[in-house]
Amino acid sequence: MEKKVILISKKSEEASQIDAILSKNNYRSHLIENVDNLNKELINFHCNCVIFNLDSICVDNRTIRELTIQYPKIYFLCMSRDRFHPELKDAICYHIFACLTKPLDYDELLYWLRCIDDNESDSKPVQINSDSKPVKINN
Repeated sequence: MEKKVILISKKSEEASQIDAILSKNNYRSHLIENVDNLNKELINFHCNCVIFNLDSICVDNRTIRELTIQYPKIYFLCMSRDRFHPELKDAICYHIFACLTKPLDYDELLYWLRCIDDNESDSKPVQINSDSKPVKINN
């Protein structure tokens, strides 16, 4: 899978800086301004990572939970100037892959993206046998 990231943020200057770092490291990024557009964008821009800029968008526990259930193969990250978001405690604890603090450490962001890539490359393909039960293929 091509390395792609969706960034949900209303701060275009910050998003441009992130986009430049991602491009330099062979990631394609796509900026959207709110969570409401995410479903539509995921149809057109198949990615394996979505990053929420918690400083510029409104999102709640329920929305994040529903997204992770609806898109189990997508990793969700968040970034914020605030170290704590008690209103998102459940989402951060159970559904967010990583939380990044601002100012954003680009090496840390790239580390987490490489972890996602490594997790995807470690997963083995599943083959369906005649009984329609998934069977792991050993390579």
